[in-house]
Amino acid sequence: MSVRVGICGLGTVGGGTVNVLRRNADLCAARAGTDIQIVQIGARSVNPDCDSDKIPVVADVFAVATNPDVDIVVELIGGSTVARELVLAAIASGKHVVTANKALIAEHGNEIFAAAREQGVTVAFEAAVAGGIPIIKALRDGLSANRIEWVAGIINGTGNFILTEMRDKGRDFADVLAEAQALGYAEADPTFDVEGIDAAHKLVILAALAFGMPLRFDAVYTEGISEIAPEDVVYAEELGYRIKHLGIARQREQGVELRVHPTLVPEECLIAQVNGVMNAVMVKGDAVGPTLYYGAGAGAEPTASAVVADIIEIARASVAQSPSSLVPASPLGVAVDALRDPGVLAIADTVSAHYLRVSALDKPGVLSQLATIMSARGISIEALIQKEPRPGEDRVPLIMLTNETLESNLRAALTEIEALESVVGSVVHIRKDGLDGQT
Repeated sequence: MSVRVGICGLGTVGGGTVNVLRRNADLCAARAGTDIQIVQIGARSVNPDCDSDKIPVVADVFAVATNPDVDIVVELIGGSTVARELVLAAIASGKHVVTANKALIAEHGNEIFAAAREQGVTVAFEAAVAGGIPIIKALRDGLSANRIEWVAGIINGTGNFILTEMRDKGRDFADVLAEAQALGYAEADPTFDVEGIDAAHKLVILAALAFGMPLRFDAVYTEGISEIAPEDVVYAEELGYRIKHLGIARQREQGVELRVHPTLVPEECLIAQVNGVMNAVMVKGDAVGPTLYYGAGAGAEPTASAVVADIIEIARASVAQSPSSLVPASPLGVAVDALRDPGVLAIADTVSAHYLRVSALDKPGVLSQLATIMSARGISIEALIQKEPRPGEDRVPLIMLTNETLESNLRAALTEIEALESVVGSVVHIRKDGLDGQT
């Protein structure tokens, strides 16, 4: 007996998956308990970096999804339109599915999982979040005894590379973005990476696993890093923090927070030390406490590592049980009828501490005005830095760290502050999270 695999998409990850499966064929077979054979590839062209010799290649990926000689369809074409149709066609044909497509799972996962349950097949998606880091299995299996309190992660390597370069070399956003594009870390249109959409897709999946809730991509608050200025990176360092672009999911009594935005993190926190294109996810469970998962979040073979691990897991289950008794694993770690939607909090209803940079005229009484406004809204100031004006300028930067406050209160205070005659322009506002003081 062997498990027969059809791979749809032969780009970076598809090519890496073929290479890993063929190079480690004996090891994969030993761990799966059966041979794993690639019997067909669906791709418009052959990847020259891929060891696809003697594997039949067809241009029509749907031919792979409906091929009776394929047991597992691996979807690596990307996007969320054709990919959705492809996966649903594979499921309707009784195939198990492995995908690395975070947009597909985040936006259509509820529908896909329901279809898979109806057909009695498995959908696996370890590679959809954080590339080679096995965070899906960690949440679904390794931490299954825990009530998860929060998940926070650097889950987009492009944004982390940009912020690292800005901090280490004092460069501005546009300059580093251009380099990231030249190095292949960012696309020609970098919106998904730098504006947080990619991270939001991944955060939705992590939250669903952590809290046993349906996928709610529509409810994620998303904010990018394109407005981060070099001076804010410097001021954050002076205050003992680093700016990271985090996805944060936190369970509150009133509901779940789902938010992606730049965040000040204490420099002693482990996740603050994650630099370059690397990814990291912190999870806090009630029994285990804080745990950290770190590694390559993208790339051909790191992502292929996760894809092949899913293939091995499905192959192992197929061998261990007769087809008639094979019960598909719950993709989100709980039975469908146990899923619950606790509600997602609007950003205005979340609680955070904040970093504020105010550009104010250099004259007496400004600090007093700011303090009065903040106090009236119940916001206390934890730290304050006042810089000297630059030569020839009549304005000074005032940098404040607040204690935790309701976001709606903070926004109301900012509206009043920005209306002051002594304040120039908008207040720079970055949320701060100590991750419950965990280091």
